[in-house]
Amino acid sequence: MTKVRHSAGFEKDWVWRLGDVLVGGLCGAVFRVRFGGLENLPAEGAVILAPNHVSVLDPVAIALGVSRRDRVVQFLAAAEAFEHPVWGRGLRLMKQIPIRRGTRDLAALDELVDVLRDGRIAGIFPEGGIRDGRPPLKGHSGLVRIAVATGVPVVPVGVWGTQERWPPGPPKLRPFRRTPLAISVGQPIRMTGPENGGPPLKEETRRIMAAIEVQLGAAKRLAAWAALRPGA
Repeated sequence: MTKVRHSAGFEKDWVWRLGDVLVGGLCGAVFRVRFGGLENLPAEGAVILAPNHVSVLDPVAIALGVSRRDRVVQFLAAAEAFEHPVWGRGLRLMKQIPIRRGTRDLAALDELVDVLRDGRIAGIFPEGGIRDGRPPLKGHSGLVRIAVATGVPVVPVGVWGTQERWPPGPPKLRPFRRTPLAISVGQPIRMTGPENGGPPLKEETRRIMAAIEVQLGAAKRLAAWAALRPGA
């Protein structure tokens, strides 16, 4: 098992604080954002966030919630996104982790483990790509493998509403309309693999995906509440 230091984690630098103002302001202008369960995110120590994935905007929305706990999150992100002249620079400044999809990118996984070893927050989308958010959610076992190897808890996250602005394909321009967006955070879950006398990785993966479904349902309810109360 990888030894993890339970430090307060990576502190916000000027880039993240500027992002809080600029990106947070832009997000607030486009979305009516609601967060639920942020208290379930530990104030310190290593954690793996496991969200569902409905839009390229999901990491941004989730990071804004994490920021409210005065922490930051480093996601595994598709390597090709780092080649974009604008998004790529932003991803690098925010210290996100490029991974080559469809390969066993050991360098990316080593960097992710370093994040956790330093007591920071890492984010992994276990679905492996953008989906439609309809249950049952299906996930890859890589997240559980990392959680078992490091002994770091997994926090299930539900996100809903980002797909209304940026579904797969080009973004949707909807001026003068703020779209409901909700993030729901569940309680940390400890993983145990078969080598530790626990259930098989597939079974643990199903357990995590079921927990994400619960949070996705909560996010959908929060988004519906925001839609009914636009001034709230």
